[in-house]
Amino acid sequence: MNDAVVLITGARKGIGRYLAEHYVRRGAQVVGCSRSEPDWSLEHYTHFCVDVTHEADVRKMVTSIHKQFGRLDVLVNNAGIASMNHVLLTPAATAERIFATNVQGVFLLCREAAKVMQRRRYGRIVNVSTVAAPLHLEGEALYAASKSAVVTFTQILAREVAAYGITANVVAPTPIETDLIRAVPQEKIDAIINRLAVKRLGRFEDVANVIDFFVRPESDYITGQVITLGGVS
Repeated sequence: MNDAVVLITGARKGIGRYLAEHYVRRGAQVVGCSRSEPDWSLEHYTHFCVDVTHEADVRKMVTSIHKQFGRLDVLVNNAGIASMNHVLLTPAATAERIFATNVQGVFLLCREAAKVMQRRRYGRIVNVSTVAAPLHLEGEALYAASKSAVVTFTQILAREVAAYGITANVVAPTPIETDLIRAVPQEKIDAIINRLAVKRLGRFEDVANVIDFFVRPESDYITGQVITLGGVS
């Protein structure tokens, strides 16, 4: 990863922050974004305040990265939102917000990043899904549907950008101790863990391990794939 330029969305906290620190340690120039400023700083890390649903802001950020570094090697679409609620109790505004961030945001970042990557005929895109989709978790219909859309989008994207030396893959984490699950009742978390082959919460390191595999230069023959953590098939 020496001198590779890595863009991570949703980098202010949680998995995104861990990945930013992880790839800085590995020698990369890391760029992160979120809707607000982080309360931390890091050498060899640049942060943009960007809402990934805003097309003009996404374009401006990716253009700035290209101007500053002359390249973009890796994109990790980590930004995402969830709303755990019964379908009959979910307002339309919630659906719009979830799909705007989780699907439209991924599309915009992938499109703009691939335009830069294709100039050097090299790039690695990793999008983040969830075990909520294959497990068909009650109360997470919209969240799971949005992440299922990410999987399908990524698999088609992989075919469309393969000729440019760009790969696109998906990692689908289990619940991890982040803000995303802190409001979820413990009994629901326990029920999810009991459906996994490896019966524990996920760790940041588990996610990073899969992303490390996907973004290696040697992984140029791995594209359109989904790795779901925890032993979920």
